[in-house]
Amino acid sequence: MNDAIPLRSPELQPVEARGSHREVGRALGRWGAEACHRHLIHSDAWAQIMACRDQPEIPAMRALLRQAFPWIEDELTGLAEGLELPPDEVFLWNCRGDLWALAPDGCTTVLAPQRLSHNEDGDPGFAGACGLVDARPDGAPAFASFVYPGSLPGHTFAVNETGLAITVNNIRARRTKAGMPRMVLCRALLAAGSAGEAVSILQAHPRMGAFHLGLGQAGAAHTWSVEFSHMAVSVRPVTQAAILHANHAVHGAQEDLPQVITASSSHRQTRGEALLEQGAEARAVLADTGDAAEPILRRSPDDTDQENTLATADIDLSKNTARWAVYAPGAAEPHYRFENITALG
Repeated sequence: MNDAIPLRSPELQPVEARGSHREVGRALGRWGAEACHRHLIHSDAWAQIMACRDQPEIPAMRALLRQAFPWIEDELTGLAEGLELPPDEVFLWNCRGDLWALAPDGCTTVLAPQRLSHNEDGDPGFAGACGLVDARPDGAPAFASFVYPGSLPGHTFAVNETGLAITVNNIRARRTKAGMPRMVLCRALLAAGSAGEAVSILQAHPRMGAFHLGLGQAGAAHTWSVEFSHMAVSVRPVTQAAILHANHAVHGAQEDLPQVITASSSHRQTRGEALLEQGAEARAVLADTGDAAEPILRRSPDDTDQENTLATADIDLSKNTARWAVYAPGAAEPHYRFENITALG
């Protein structure tokens, strides 16, 4: 593997994180500190989450984390150290979607039998400040992942050294009883050796927030659409035609889930499904702006969910290694190419 992911675009910064889990977190914190102090801690989203600090579910969430994933707690401790922010505040921020249904996380994914294609949509204040981390934690699988300043890896798109690929879409579930924070669960999945093991991790723990995952394994015959919430972990294999997922639960097992479905999510789901039925390729779907009010490719400063597309990933799982590329929003040519987690020149 190359020693560093080559920097070819100002859109995404290369990040290296190595050593103990605390050291990995500290490296991510040092990298993201400037953007967090410049933008994040002054944002409305940060204020909304910090206002939740006295919610009764929080001690139980921390206890669940400490019991099941002490190594992730170590990463959060290191992250807070690197950010030079209070650990309690960094923990709360990494529980944002569990505590607040309107947290600024979006995304659109096209799932095909051996391919995952994904728009990473998030806070436009982080445009140019997000990264691709080359992470090699001691005693755990190495991985490459899109990362936001101030956040654990794992809730965006990533591939680990076993060829497991993950894409993550926000589901705006209404707050419920305490469970494992959803971003903690997704960080745990990056240590899994297969899609089956990843699903088992989700099933083994109580869950508070909700996410949709695209799961894939290099060389497997199909991918999996997974929705998890406090109600259920539902899994649909994608074996034939491609499907699209935006930012609300659509599996039957989640039909009673209390959730917020924004106009953007509804329109992207409808528009993307129509394009796929017309035979459009995944990257063309993700670049679509045909619905001018609520486009799939989101670059407007007036986006109704206050989110913009920050990167696009296209992950080919048809071979025994994952071959994938990362594009700046709307770009025709990739800025990074990988084989599993090896950055290709």
